[in-house]
Amino acid sequence: MNSITIINANSAHFKEILEIMNFEILNKTSLYDYNERTITDVEKIYESKMLKNYPFFVAIQNNEVIGYAYYDSYNPKQGYLYTVEHSIYLKSGNEGKGIGKLLMNKLIETAKDQKIKTMIALIDNENQNSVLFHEKYNFETVGIMKKVGFKFNRWLDCRIMQVIL
Repeated sequence: MNSITIINANSAHFKEILEIMNFEILNKTSLYDYNERTITDVEKIYESKMLKNYPFFVAIQNNEVIGYAYYDSYNPKQGYLYTVEHSIYLKSGNEGKGIGKLLMNKLIETAKDQKIKTMIALIDNENQNSVLFHEKYNFETVGIMKKVGFKFNRWLDCRIMQVIL
């Protein structure tokens, strides 16, 4: 396998990020959105991270985006300043290759550098692969919100996982 590089995202990556995002929306419960997003949506997400000095990383292999990760404010109230909620998504077919690990390591390293105290993950409760992945980074389940999501004509529970950095 050719090496994987984690770099800061830029506008050249938006189309491939959008493809990954829309695959998740249309096929999985990792995003509770119903409608595909647009390049403009990706631009807005990116700009919001840049305005807050938050990271937006892509995993690159063979000049192709095979995953992305970022974090943002967990809650806009000032008292949550040192708490972030993160997201990691991989291009379909790239699971189990260590890409998520590279992205998570980069997110945690950046969070520590930015004096973030707590990282939060909101995970669809049926996504046991994500739960197990997060547990490897010492994330603990701190709650399960019952039937807070509705997608694919069924109710979904959301697991809240947290790690103290």
